[in-house]
Amino acid sequence: PPRMSPRSSPPSSAALSIEESLVIIPARHAARRFPGKMLAPLNGPLGSRSVIEYSWRAALAARGDAAAVFVATDHDAIAAEVRGFGGQVVMTDPACRNGTERVAQALERLGLRPPLVFNLQGDAPLTPAWFLKALAERMARGGAAVATPVLKTTPEAYRAFLEDAARDKPGATTAVFDRQGRALYFSKRLLPYLPADHPGAPPVYHHVGLYAYTPEALDAYRRAEVSMLEQLEGLEQLRFLNEGIAIECVEVEDRG
Repeated sequence: PPRMSPRSSPPSSAALSIEESLVIIPARHAARRFPGKMLAPLNGPLGSRSVIEYSWRAALAARGDAAAVFVATDHDAIAAEVRGFGGQVVMTDPACRNGTERVAQALERLGLRPPLVFNLQGDAPLTPAWFLKALAERMARGGAAVATPVLKTTPEAYRAFLEDAARDKPGATTAVFDRQGRALYFSKRLLPYLPADHPGAPPVYHHVGLYAYTPEALDAYRRAEVSMLEQLEGLEQLRFLNEGIAIECVEVEDRG
């Protein structure tokens, strides 16, 4: 399949901002572990609202403009729910294999070419606004096609991830990246390996499921074949790495 250089034709920094971006929230109904999760009620600051509504509101908190936030779904009930609370919907194919494919197809169907596209997952209502702003700032510096946030794990979180791994129930995706912040690999295993007597806080970074892309990166993703590593790990972002498209890992803070 055609390949795109990870450094080709970056948008100018003046053209990249949250205000000029598009947020697309992929929301499928047929989740393997929790079908219908997007419509499940969630108790929050506004009372009991659906998961997808709270995720939509998280996008608005960062974007500040309802006209630039769309929910991409393949299910009529989710579409009706979104329209009911005033959101905008773009219908996508149930055959989309992951959120990035759904976002790419939604962008094509909308016929829009914003300088920056965010993928905020439909089941991530607690995504802080500053995570999106951190990605926008990194993309504005130029030279990046894809960016995603990473959090340094605390010793307590690391122990919890180890316990999950011991039960063969990975509780986190980890990211390994070079000194410039370019991703080397993502895994559901805890990487890098740490010996039991490793001193101090573990240098392990937890990947946060949020992405910023250029439209060109999404075009390339749709054209590319599903990679073996993507299938084995169950991690959609590995298709970018398999195609030679760099992913910038942006360290963020959990401000509580």
